[in-house]
Order: sequence, then C-alpha cells, then structure tokens
Amino acid sequence: MIHSAIHAAARALLADPLTNKGTAFTAAERDRFGLHGLLPPHVGTLEGQIARRRRALEALPDDFHRYAFLRELQDTNEVLFHALVQSDLPRMLPLVYTPTVGEGCRRFSEIWRRPRGLFLSWPNRDRIADILADPALDRVKVIVVSDGERILGLGDQGAGGMGIPIGKLALYTACAGIHPSEVLPILLDVGTDNPALRDDPLYVGWRHPRVRGEDYDAFVETFVAAVAARWPNVLLQWEDFAGANAWRLLHRYRDRLLSFNDDIQGTAATAVGALLAAVGRTGRGLAEQRVVIVGAGAAGMGIAALLVDAMVADGMDRAAARRAIAAFDRDGLVVRGRNVLGEAQQALARDPAEVEGWDTRDLADVVARMRPTILIGTSGQPGAFGEAAVRAMAAACDRPIVFPLSNPVSHAEAHPADLLAWTEGRAIVGTGSPFGVAGVAQVNNVYVFPGIGLGALASGARRVSDGMFLAAARALAAAAPATGADLLPPLNRLRDTALAVAQAVAAAAHADGSAPADPDAIDPAPSPAMWVPAYEEA
Repeated sequence: MIHSAIHAAARALLADPLTNKGTAFTAAERDRFGLHGLLPPHVGTLEGQIARRRRALEALPDDFHRYAFLRELQDTNEVLFHALVQSDLPRMLPLVYTPTVGEGCRRFSEIWRRPRGLFLSWPNRDRIADILADPALDRVKVIVVSDGERILGLGDQGAGGMGIPIGKLALYTACAGIHPSEVLPILLDVGTDNPALRDDPLYVGWRHPRVRGEDYDAFVETFVAAVAARWPNVLLQWEDFAGANAWRLLHRYRDRLLSFNDDIQGTAATAVGALLAAVGRTGRGLAEQRVVIVGAGAAGMGIAALLVDAMVADGMDRAAARRAIAAFDRDGLVVRGRNVLGEAQQALARDPAEVEGWDTRDLADVVARMRPTILIGTSGQPGAFGEAAVRAMAAACDRPIVFPLSNPVSHAEAHPADLLAWTEGRAIVGTGSPFGVAGVAQVNNVYVFPGIGLGALASGARRVSDGMFLAAARALAAAAPATGADLLPPLNRLRDTALAVAQAVAAAAHADGSAPADPDAIDPAPSPAMWVPAYEEA
C-alpha cells in the first residue's frame, strides 16, 4: 500500500501543470517522490527546457500549430509555459493571443485535450454554485468570462470562445504577475447560433440554439451571484459578449462586484492612450481634433465615451466634445431619427438638418465634409477605410491619425501599408493586430487590462470607475517613447507598463472613492507580489 501511495503521488505531481517540473525535478525530489523511471535520467534546468521547447515550437509549420503547441504546454507545465512566453514576449504574444487566438477559437474543439477553467452550461444551471465550490479554486483572484457570441471579428464560436478567457489570463500572468493558480477562465455555454458548430461531430459545447431573453438574464444572474458569494473580492472581466449584452451586463453588474468589460472599457483605454500619444506628435491639442469612428458597437462607443472624458478633462465643454466625434455604422453616419440604436449612439448622433445634402452612407463623402483629423475603425469590416475616404482625409490634414483596430488581421478596416501609401507617408497608424509594417503601432488591449486589473486589486477598489480607465490611458501615453515613430512602449517592457498603469489606476481609485482612502498606492518598485515563473522545491 505504501508503494502504491508513492506511485500515485508521483503521477499526481507530473499530471498537475502547477506542480509538474518535468526533467527539472532534482535527484533528491526524484528520490523523495518516487519519480525515478517516470522521467528520463537527465536532470535539467528551466533554461534548458525553454531552449528545447523553443526549438520544437519554431519547427512547426504555422502559427496555428504553434498556438496548439503552447496550449498543450500550458496544460502540462505552467511554469515552463509562462517562462517560455516571458522569455520573448514580442514573439510569443501573437501566438498566445491576437491574431492566432482567433483560429484557436474557431478550431477549439479540434485541439481540446485537457480541462482548463470552467464550462458553465445551461443544462447545469442549477449546479453553478456547487461547481464553483471546488477547493482547488480557493485562491482565485481574477476571472475572465465569455459566452462566446462575438469572438473578435469571427462571430459566434460557442464553446470555442473559451480560447479568449484562457488567452487573456495567460497575459494577466505574463504582464501583471498574477499567479497561475489565482486566475480562472470561464465560458458561459448557453448554446450557439452557429449551425456549423452544432452540426460538427467534434464540437465540445452544448448543441442547442442560444438561450436568450429572460432565461439568459436569469442564467447570468445565477452566475454572478454565485461568483460574488464564492469570491467577494474577485475581479471579473467580461469578454466578447455581443454588443447589446455587453452594455447591459456592464451597467447591471459594475457596482455589484469589481468588474469591467474589456471590449468596451479596455479597448477604450488602450485606444485613447495611443491617441493621446499620437496627438502629441501632431502639434495640435486634443481640443482641436475631429473624430470619425467607423463601427458604432460596444468597442467604438466605448472609445467615444472615454475620448469625450479626456477632452472634458482637457477643458472642453462636454457637448462640444461630443460634437467633435461622429459615429458611422453599417447604415452610414449615425443621425438622430434614422439609425440610433441606443444611448451610446444617441450621444453622438448628428442632427438631420446638419447633414442635409450629404451622402451619409458614403464614408468618403462624410470624411470630405467633416474633415476629421482622427479616423478609428471598430467595425470588423475589411476594407471599410477605402482609398477615397483616406485620401479625402489626408487632403485636409497634415498628419492624419488612422487606427483600423478590428481583429483579426483579415477583418481590419485597411492594411497599414495602403494607409501610408494613400497619405504619402504622413499618416500616424495604429492597428489592432500585428501587420509587421515598420512604424505602425499595435494598439492591443494587453497594454492596459493587466495593469487595470492589478491596480484595482492592489488598491482594494470596490468598483472600476471611468476615472480609472482615463488614468490608465494617460499612463499608457506617458509610457510611450519620447522619440521615434512608436506610439506605445515596446512589447518587451509590458511588465513595466502594467506596473505604471496599475499605479495610475490605484491612485485614481483612491482619489475618486472607488477604493478606501489610502495615501499610498502601489510601491513604485517592482512589486514582490508579481509572480515570476521559477520552479519551487516540490
């Protein structure tokens, strides 16, 4: 029986990605836990394992296979996975998250191997509290949750949407130093309206059309109530919910537990931070800018709202700030009485008399008449920034700022090389996904959401306020290189950026009452609480 228990403990060590060290188990640990024979005799180091895995990774034929390789490594050995990712963040980020995560979500069922996170499905709606009660989850501090309905620009991916919470939380660890045992990805599986998934024999999700209406709301309420009871101080990040649900759930729950929507608020903070840096390169103040946002959904309206706050903080009247921004959706320029869908669009809707005689469905005509200095894309529509519109913008603006932010690359509103060509190289360009074009910033949420989460948790905040997002945007702009074409800090400084954002967010939380009064924010030195991947003695 003793030998049986030893062998069981040995296999448990190797099977748990949080305790498995592979060949890095020392000779003494192999003696103590009966690991001899289960491992090759070589006693390795973490550095040697990184080199071995890096060689295997680069030998694979394409980025999707590299993504699948890294996902399997994460499910096998978390320390090695995070050490490999952090050894070369600029190389690894596109593989762990955008743009490759889109294909990872689309083919999630094909590569699913081992449990990670929780699938809370409609058939198990009465078991949610019991599922969350697992003692293995006692240390959870950060949850990222999605229902898989609006994954990047790919639409409804059902259970495959779990790739988004998994990827986001890998970045919480890489950038904000949150321990892997303290993060929890969750997929709310309420079915899918993607018939191809429901008909796919490999699909791992609940094969049913999406639950909607009151039943959907009741399901989410059960989930939130169970989370709040299980972890009263947890940070909950909403990801890739469809636009209408994204806004509703944010407003319904942002004061009930510490939570934010990354598509709305994280995207806004990142975009506004990059815009502040870009505006600083033009020689014109924020109050002198005119903005057209193509895509009037959650992301675009989130950017607009935070941009208005930034303009007001710079001294503009709020009504004037809103007048400086226009929204353009699939039905054209957002105009009162025509295509206003909600409160967010209403704030930016133009008066019909103002646009009389305009071809409001033609972006080029709208640009020629409005003469914007900033053009932002969150539409998910490839090619939405046509040559005529961009040339019309460049004709009236010396340094046009053009941000096609939609992900993945195939859904970007324009290719940055075209934007530079159409503006004779004068455009300041930022994109949502990496294009590999020199001087083009990747306006990726990874620059802010880890720091926002870290700052909110470290400050003891009770809610994530709008002021905390504006503070994050300003901190990001301040971290931008003082010279050169780059609008954002280099990716290999993401931990420093996360800490700077966290400090600003914590200070804002204390200042506006979102966190208890405290004269001290996060220590400016690197926080000892930021986890660094290293093997501990077993």
